[in-house]
Amino acid sequence: SIPAEERGAAQDSSTRKEKKDRKEKKRPTKMSAAAARRRKQLAKKAAEEAANAGTTDPVILRLNTLLNSENATDESVAYEALQLAQSQVRRLVKTGEFAEAANLAYQTSRTLLEKAGRVSVSSQLLMLLVEVLNETHTVCNESWTDRLGNLDKAYRDALERDTTMEKDERVRLGRLHVQFLRKALKWSTDLGTVRFGALKLHELLGRQCWRMSFQLNSDAASATTDEDEMEEDMEYDDADVESYHGLRCYAVTHLSLAELPAVVAECLASLPAPTAEEIAMNHACPPAERDALLTRSILVFVAMENLRDANKLLTTYASTIETRDTAELTKSYMNKQDGIAPAHVVFCAMLLRVCEKDAKTGPLYSWMLRSFTGELGRMYKPDLVKSYTTKIGRVYFDIQPPPSMMNMMENMMSMMGGGGMGGGAGGMNPAMMQAAMNAMAGGGM
Repeated sequence: SIPAEERGAAQDSSTRKEKKDRKEKKRPTKMSAAAARRRKQLAKKAAEEAANAGTTDPVILRLNTLLNSENATDESVAYEALQLAQSQVRRLVKTGEFAEAANLAYQTSRTLLEKAGRVSVSSQLLMLLVEVLNETHTVCNESWTDRLGNLDKAYRDALERDTTMEKDERVRLGRLHVQFLRKALKWSTDLGTVRFGALKLHELLGRQCWRMSFQLNSDAASATTDEDEMEEDMEYDDADVESYHGLRCYAVTHLSLAELPAVVAECLASLPAPTAEEIAMNHACPPAERDALLTRSILVFVAMENLRDANKLLTTYASTIETRDTAELTKSYMNKQDGIAPAHVVFCAMLLRVCEKDAKTGPLYSWMLRSFTGELGRMYKPDLVKSYTTKIGRVYFDIQPPPSMMNMMENMMSMMGGGGMGGGAGGMNPAMMQAAMNAMAGGGM
């Protein structure tokens, strides 16, 4: 028999060997540099084969090679990929392969943004994508609005990742993105099921306009004159995209059309309160920006027959944003001797209460407009504001304008995705106005 001492020594030796073996198994195997390169090459080859599966087109094969290349972030590689994608998309459209053309433009744009981070290059392909969707009469559906949402996020993320980009270039690319979203919204209006365009695209455009407005220096805002703006046929283009105030006006307009009163309120809360000059009676300056944007948004909601969201916005604004006492503002609205201009929040509250009544309150509505003409006339693009009030008059109070005025209003509203306009003015019994004001003072906003 084996002595106890020898058995113990053997067991100790076996235990040490087992521990050593376990440590060896846990210790990661070091990969040589050559093996690491080989592994990366195999992974790249597998990705290319997956992308090229089912195709023998040399252009597509080359495009996929470029997009999966380690040098995809290089400008020259990205531009070659852009040129190949553009030529291939146009060829597919010409041969009637519409779905394939749109999908190729989408996938290539997304890859250039997410993998290569080439915003400038991708912006050109994004414009081509919208052209293809329009030319091929591709129907706007939830799938495509989700895709455009993905591209919007990828575009903004790529811009944010590039910390070396000059401010001017960043602003230029931001403006290009506004133009892309506008074209996408127009496509959704023409080929979608929602009359004024897809709500999701209104939201994307509204948020982008609001972001852009803070990238522009207010001191360097566009110096275009009112005459210049009127010559633009009431459509906002480069002149408006260069104006921080114009961008904010269109931001709240599109966010209202997206039916997002909470987002509009969040935007307004970030702006300063009115100054003494801006609320003085017969002030020469434009109304306070926060007040004017509230009124614009409420008018859009009401013109689109969305009193629900208009009330939500006004309630939030009056309770959490407006710092002045609303009861005092209501009294001041009828007082012509206190030197204070009519308050926008009171006008909006009166507008909603009147629109909730029947058509017999039309004279009261007309009086309200006349009493608030000084404020409405100083807002950004007052003729566009008038198109909203005109439609409200026609829809809620059956106030019909002359045919020539109707055509003008319809043209002005077409930029928002469709919808005709109407409206007008009328007389007013001051006693009716005083009764309405007393009811408001007693019931709140």
